[in-house]
Amino acid sequence: MPVEEPHRVECHLDRLLQERGMTLAALAEEVGVTVVNLSVLKNNRAKAIRFSTLTALCEVLGCEVGDLLTVAD
Repeated sequence: MPVEEPHRVECHLDRLLQERGMTLAALAEEVGVTVVNLSVLKNNRAKAIRFSTLTALCEVLGCEVGDLLTVAD
C-alpha cells in the first residue's frame, strides 16, 4: 500500500470563529454537522469535505471558501 503524503490545505476555522465570537458547538448546530467533524477540520486532520458542508460553513460564517481554506506553500 503506498504511503499517503500529507495534504497542504490549511483550515482557518479558529480565526473565523474568534472573529465572529462564535463557538465550535454553535457553528456545528447551525451547519448541521457534529462538533467532532468540525474539530477534525479545524485541526487540519480532515482528508475530505463535502461541498454541501463547505457551502453551509461559508454561509453561516459569512465568508468565501478562500477565507476558510488555503493551500500552504
